[in-house]
Amino acid sequence: MADQKTVALFGAGTGLGASLAHRFGREGYRVALVARRAEALQERVAELAKAGIEAAAFPADLADTSKIPALVKSIENQFGDIDIAVYAPVPADVHFVPAVSLNAAELQSMANVFTFSPIEMSHAVLPGMLARGNGAVVIVGGLTAVVPMAGLSGVGPLMAAARNYVYTLNAEVTPKGVYAGTVNIGAAIDRSAGLRAMTANGTKLDPSFPVIDPDDIAQEIWSLVTQRDRIECILPAQPSA
Repeated sequence: MADQKTVALFGAGTGLGASLAHRFGREGYRVALVARRAEALQERVAELAKAGIEAAAFPADLADTSKIPALVKSIENQFGDIDIAVYAPVPADVHFVPAVSLNAAELQSMANVFTFSPIEMSHAVLPGMLARGNGAVVIVGGLTAVVPMAGLSGVGPLMAAARNYVYTLNAEVTPKGVYAGTVNIGAAIDRSAGLRAMTANGTKLDPSFPVIDPDDIAQEIWSLVTQRDRIECILPAQPSA
């Protein structure tokens, strides 16, 4: 179908990635699933097919920025134009570092996934979107990009850089019909690999630590790209000052 749209999910895990695939798939989107493990991706493709959603797997390591342009091209070759691109990988080994312990090497080890790769992905999909005068890019990060917290540095500064990029990008591309937005999450994501890692070996989460349903995040992202009435969404919603 010539008018069928495509959503590309960069970081298509079992939590948010699965919820996004179903949310956009219900709206008739074809779904490009990007993650490192080919076998797991094929399982998700099969699950989506049972739900009547067309999807394809594109195994890739998003930490390798040099491969992102070719990755985007391979999605376009199979599905045509990418209408929505969502960048939301959460590496299983992601960790915070106290600012007093942070050094350049530690920061560089995480910089590709949280800063350079989302920018490179955006750079790769934007020409087509700008040429068509429509499209959307969403970069998902964490609350420490917005609210610095003692003891939780490292990924925060990197995600803050990506957040800054989204805000400036949105100002530049909105007049041309393209949307850029960001979602920053201050909670563990239910059904995700990250939450499984946090609770491995019987580890119990602090009861006060929030856990969010990825379906709720997917709905917020759907609202962002369809309504385009705000650049950023913070989840769970933060209390007013």
